[in-house]
Amino acid sequence: MDARDAELKKELNATLQARRELGEEYESALVDSFLEKVDQRIDGAVERRVRRQMAEQQMVVARGSRTPKPTDTWGDRFGFGIVSMVLAIPLSAIGGGIAHLPGLFVTWAGIVGVNAFQAVRANPGLFSGRRHHRSAKDDDRWED
Repeated sequence: MDARDAELKKELNATLQARRELGEEYESALVDSFLEKVDQRIDGAVERRVRRQMAEQQMVVARGSRTPKPTDTWGDRFGFGIVSMVLAIPLSAIGGGIAHLPGLFVTWAGIVGVNAFQAVRANPGLFSGRRHHRSAKDDDRWED
């Protein structure tokens, strides 16, 4: 566990302690505050990753090499799906606990939206109806 994980764990413990002391009427504000801190941490991690990838691409281009290999591999997509499902559990509990069924719908709409965006980003023609169709030339290749 690195220092950032320990700091986030301390924040969670402080939020839970404050909830016990202040009562349920402050629960929403406490959860929002904690989620804002988590959101800032995710934003920072994404920003660092984007900067690193841009620097790697610039180095490859500066060296005169071909374009860098795509970073969106099957493992990245699988990992994104797993992380999405793991985060869906606490987010569903929070959304359902605070706003009941409407909160649950909003939570899952967000989860589906993020995954749809990721799918379209990885496959630009996914929902546009543009698919690779086999041509007669492709069929001739298999005939003897």
